[in-house]
Order: sequence, then structure tokens, then C-alpha cells
Amino acid sequence: MDATNRSMDPSCRQEPPLAIDIILQLDIFGIVLYSVLTFMAAVSMLIYIEECIYIYRKIPSHKKSIIIWVNGAAPVIGTMSCLGMWIPRATMFTDMTSATYFAIVVFKFLILMIEECGGDEAFLKRSANKTFRISTGPCCCCCPCLPNVQVNRRSLFMLKLGAFQFAILKVVFTILSIILWTNENYDVADLQITGAAIWINPGVGILTIIALWPVAIMFMHVRNTLRSLKIIPKYAMYQLVLILSQLQSAIINILAMNGTIACSPPYSSQARGYLMSQQLLILEMFIITLVTRLLYRREYDPIPDEESDEEKKMVVHSESPATTA
Repeated sequence: MDATNRSMDPSCRQEPPLAIDIILQLDIFGIVLYSVLTFMAAVSMLIYIEECIYIYRKIPSHKKSIIIWVNGAAPVIGTMSCLGMWIPRATMFTDMTSATYFAIVVFKFLILMIEECGGDEAFLKRSANKTFRISTGPCCCCCPCLPNVQVNRRSLFMLKLGAFQFAILKVVFTILSIILWTNENYDVADLQITGAAIWINPGVGILTIIALWPVAIMFMHVRNTLRSLKIIPKYAMYQLVLILSQLQSAIINILAMNGTIACSPPYSSQARGYLMSQQLLILEMFIITLVTRLLYRREYDPIPDEESDEEKKMVVHSESPATTA
């Protein structure tokens, strides 16, 4: 037992290092790595600011704030990851900030799809006599027997409510977690039944799944209508941010807490897992920022009404016999 304790570096059981300690211990490779990643995070934020200026000038007023919120997911997460990389002891707060921002983005993306159809009234008019297919992920993708739901004001309100609850409750749970942390009742690594994290984190996970379901239902409903506005790659980028910022980080953190990721002084196993997750996120969010800039930074005309399309087809069909004659 004593031999085991002597063989383990004491720093593997200490708190994450301070920012000054990281700077003093960086070698040439570390200086280059941290510099490149910090540059990526800074460029991502500069691209986002430039895009916000463009959106403010070129995009209709009812879409400005929504598109700005949705576009900010990747640069905000990348910036928070950069801060967490330089200040490891602030990782819990940077992760909570990123997760809270993305919770709002989930709701905003749902509203964005509705606004791209012209707003609530235009969406309901366009979708008259149509139905929502609710047998989709992440809740009911394995339940194809579920009946479709008629598109009306009530069903549209329920979809909005399903995504909005996550935006509100995530903020509430974040504030609650910080309050409990100040009283030493909240620790992400504490998985005991008496700890607050074992109750809060699964609850947030359930709320996340419930919020993602309405967005998936709406996407399946409008993907053909909004194909000309590149809604499919936009939705893919939204899903990619979700997977990388939530699932990837959760997997790395679980491996770190189990000791699978080795300790590397001055980082403990858990702190090193957080560091790896943040460095990956900075690179990934930088790439996603570049892609989303190409998707959203453009002017486009409103989508045509389905009725006018059908009328044009009927006119062409009626004129074709006369032409041949």
C-alpha cells in the first residue's frame, strides 16, 4: 500500500494547476500548440463578429437575432474551451456557459425553421391538411407505429414548448449548480447517491432529449420545403455541434474519471481529460465556424408558395398540348 502511494505522483491527486503554472511549464511544443489553438479561437470569434455585422445589415429584421444566436454556437463554445484550456480551474464554469448557450440555440433553431417558412401564420397556411411525423429521434425513432399529429396551432405550440423548456430549465439548473458548488455540495466527479451531480446531470440529460425531439420533428416536416435554403447542411452542423460539445466531451470525461486517461503532472487524470476535450473542441468549432459562415452569410429570396408552384405546373401542363398541336 505504501509502495503504491509512493509510486503515484502527488500532483495527480491535486487540484488543476493555475494559469501561471501552465505558462511556466510549457515547452516548445506546448507553446506552439497553445498559440495555434488560441489563434483558432480568436479567429472564430472575429469571423462571428463580422458575420453578425453582415446579418444585421442584410438579413430581414425578424430573422436577425435568431440567425445570430444559431451562428454563435460554434465560436462561443470554442472561446469557452480556450478559456478552460488556459484556466483549468474554471472548466466547470466554461462548460456550463457553453451548455447553457447551446440550450438556447436548440430553441432558436426550431424558431429559425419556422421563420424560414414565413413565420407562424405562413407555416400553418402552408402546412394546412398536413401532419407531423412524431416517430423520429431521439425519443421515438424506434416507434414507427405512432400516429401522425395534425399540424395546427396547438401542435406547433407544443413543439415550441418542448424546446423552450430546455432553454429555461438549463439556465435554472446551471444557477443551482453554481450555488451548490459554492456550498461544496456540487462536484462533477462526485457520483455518490448523496451528491447533487448524480441528480442534476441525468435530469439535464432527459431535458436535452425532450428538447431535441421537437426540433427533429420540425426538420423532418420542412426539409423538402427549405431545401433551397440549405436547411439540411445547416441542420447537420447543428447536430455536429451537439454531438461534439455534449457527447464527445461526456465520453472523454467519463474515461478520465475512470482513470483510463493517465495522469500527466501537473494535470490529474480528470483535469487532463478536460484539457483534451477542450483542445479538440477548439479545433472542431473552428472548422464548424468556417462552414456555417458559408451557409448563413448569404442573401436569398423567400421560398415560393406551394400554391403558386402548383398553378405554374398546371399552366405548363395545359399549354403543352397546344404547343404540340
